[in-house]
Amino acid sequence: MIALPEIVATAAAQCTTAEKERSLRSLMRKLQRVLVAYSGGVDSSYLAKIATEELGTDSICAIGLSPSVSEFQRDNAVRVARANGFNIVMLDTNELADPEYLANKGDRCYFCKTELYSKLTKVAVELNCAVLDGTNADDIGDHRPGRIAAKEQKVQSPLAEIGFTKAEIRELSRKAGLTTWDQPASPCLSSRIAVGVPVTLKRLSRIERAEDFLRNMGFREFRVRVHGELARIEVAPSELSNAHDLAVSAKIAHKLKELGFKFVTLDLEGFRSGSLNVTSDIVKN
Repeated sequence: MIALPEIVATAAAQCTTAEKERSLRSLMRKLQRVLVAYSGGVDSSYLAKIATEELGTDSICAIGLSPSVSEFQRDNAVRVARANGFNIVMLDTNELADPEYLANKGDRCYFCKTELYSKLTKVAVELNCAVLDGTNADDIGDHRPGRIAAKEQKVQSPLAEIGFTKAEIRELSRKAGLTTWDQPASPCLSSRIAVGVPVTLKRLSRIERAEDFLRNMGFREFRVRVHGELARIEVAPSELSNAHDLAVSAKIAHKLKELGFKFVTLDLEGFRSGSLNVTSDIVKN
């Protein structure tokens, strides 16, 4: 397997997105055959697009199938892949069989990514290809235990190594005609569960159904955060006025209680990524 060349390590200093994309295309040709950890999100879709354009069928995009990934997200990933000619394979993951993952002690992502990347690595050995993920340069300073798993499994992160920011990836995706360019981030359903609250199939199902309900009501960027039996709803600041409408909030509260939550709250600060990193001690159950 070819390691990232030195030219990629210094590419982060390049000043234009066009130069970064040229470096990425050059890297794909050097790697010759790749297996992309593909979720249908902004970053992995852009990486898969470039890899497919450069390598054709020698670019393989693997979609992990797990209860922690919503049906909406899986369907979207397949839809984007088919629209862009990605060579996709489905791969079952079984992180919910790991007690360490279920305990949700703050390092849950490490066990999830270890499960995913170890299976991808086995496939990559059989196919003689490099495993790539969509981590970007903005992700590096964030709290991401999954990065440790990526390093252990020798997964390469070309977008981060070359220095692509999220904004650059969105702009290049827009120019490439990817519908994901302005898509909100959509991490796994387990990321909605506060640290210390165990991950269960029941909780994942509640979250998925609650978020489907909000999506069908017209909300675009939101999270249903779970603190035990309390659901804390975050919506984008631009959508807060709609959520504040008494009729709308009453309908949301009724539905989520119907799903099994005892308490339903609306976070007045609105949606912000990673909010559970600082609110994990609100309610533990």
